Amino acid sequence: MRMSRMFGKTLRNDPAEAELASHRLMLRAGMIYQVSAGVYSYMPLALRSLRKIEQIIREEMDAAGGQEVMMSALQPLEFWDESGRSDVLGSELFRLNDRRERPLVLAPTHEELLTYMVKANVHSYRDLPLIIYQIQTKFRDEPRPRGGLIRVREFDMKDAYSFDVDQDGLDVSYDVMARAYRNIFSRCGLETIEVEADSGAIGGKDSSEFILVAESGEDTVVLCPSKDYAANAEKAVFAKPQQDIEPHLPIEEVHTPGIKTIEELCEFLNEPASKTLKAVFYVASEELVFVVIRGDLEVNEVKLSNVLGGAPDLHLASPKEVREHGLTAGSASPIGLDGIKVVADNSVDMGSNFLAGANRPDYHLRNTNHRRDFEADIIDDIALAQPGDSCEKCGTELVMRRGIEVGHIFKLGTRYSDVLEAHYPDEQGEPQLILMGCYGIGVGRLLGAAIEQNHDENGMMLPANIAPYDVSLVALNMQNESISESAQALYDELRNTGLEVLFDDRNESAGVKFNDADLLGLPVRLVVSQRNIRDGVVEVKRRSSSDAETVAVGDVAAKIKAMLAG
Repeated sequence: MRMSRMFGKTLRNDPAEAELASHRLMLRAGMIYQVSAGVYSYMPLALRSLRKIEQIIREEMDAAGGQEVMMSALQPLEFWDESGRSDVLGSELFRLNDRRERPLVLAPTHEELLTYMVKANVHSYRDLPLIIYQIQTKFRDEPRPRGGLIRVREFDMKDAYSFDVDQDGLDVSYDVMARAYRNIFSRCGLETIEVEADSGAIGGKDSSEFILVAESGEDTVVLCPSKDYAANAEKAVFAKPQQDIEPHLPIEEVHTPGIKTIEELCEFLNEPASKTLKAVFYVASEELVFVVIRGDLEVNEVKLSNVLGGAPDLHLASPKEVREHGLTAGSASPIGLDGIKVVADNSVDMGSNFLAGANRPDYHLRNTNHRRDFEADIIDDIALAQPGDSCEKCGTELVMRRGIEVGHIFKLGTRYSDVLEAHYPDEQGEPQLILMGCYGIGVGRLLGAAIEQNHDENGMMLPANIAPYDVSLVALNMQNESISESAQALYDELRNTGLEVLFDDRNESAGVKFNDADLLGLPVRLVVSQRNIRDGVVEVKRRSSSDAETVAVGDVAAKIKAMLAG
């Protein structure tokens, strides 16, 4: 491809609206065009990279036994009503009506539709297992699109689904897909970490995310340095410090004038936060929830939502909502409450004789104990892992890393086959529920994440397998006939050997051409200049290296292929 003819222009300056490096560099490189917030059109350079990523995904999905389909993005809303996800996704679901006022959605994923398709086509246990996948455009009305292709409202995704006769079969399919994902990311030149994750709106019991470590990521992962454990912060468990269990002492009321926070209480009474019980108020499904957790810990709202049955509208209660229930913020405790749901973190049983609110202003209680003085309706792990916490498996101090989710796999079990009545007849002819898994990769996000992981101050440094072209051929002083002819001959020769070449044949200065070559980040750069022509050589340089070397013109193609293979 000649740069003089390429659709899309590079920019000299950084776009003001770009937050992340990938967003900034893709705009500068002319790879994407913003249509509206969270909606982009792919220009030729980006599309070439995306097609290469798609091809890697297809090859690995096919090798895993997958069959490719293409499902409708436009679906009846009733599919989503039947599964219950129209409420779960809420305003993220793009909704519309057709000319007959029938409600439709633009699908963000395809569990419902494919379950119906499998239900119509599986007539025996012999028809299973199946792995079905597609690469298709999805739609989600994200409240806060950000970072170019990292979080958008219209995006390309590979979504795959497995269908099995039993749990053992699902476990096998899940492991097969996990291996396929590792292969995909490795072939794309990306370093990822597989971590335990929350299933979110997709549902199901077990799930894992593949996280590309990058400081610009919006996910936090919790890692054990000894490699015993890795999880998304939404899911992470940790060893909560165990306090001494003392004999239960009588409750004492303590005057605490003006004290409203755990920090103030600890300082006033000279007690550690681990000897206090913290009250946090939430609203879920229009019901007030009184959350109790030890004062040295914080509430993990994803865990809390899960123990409440996946409440989609969980939010901190407003001061007005707290007052309406007769509670006193800053001095509240679950003792003596009536008609209010109490959810406690299991840390309330890891200690005794805690400080807690007295349910009236300016007073607290000493020596409060769970089960003796109050009883939680639900008790579970709802605590958020934080720096300095210890691994539950080996005791090593956990570390936190920022990252970008590039893949997510789920064991759905019978989450959809149950509500949508997808059965198969077993060997005795008895109907049994099909067990499902689902497996997603955001194709555009993968490209954005690859740039986040592979760039420097000058531009992108794209891995060879997903770069739009193999080689940047830079001809200096194209007005010179000998340079123009030599560069054209080399361009033709390299293309004939199967290499993909971006030929900078523009009448621009050397500085502009070198800057654009670094910006576009192709794996190898060639320079044709007057001095090189005289010596019968071409300057060859990896994008990732500051050192260039000269190679005889006849050896250039072999040299490039060796560099790409390396």
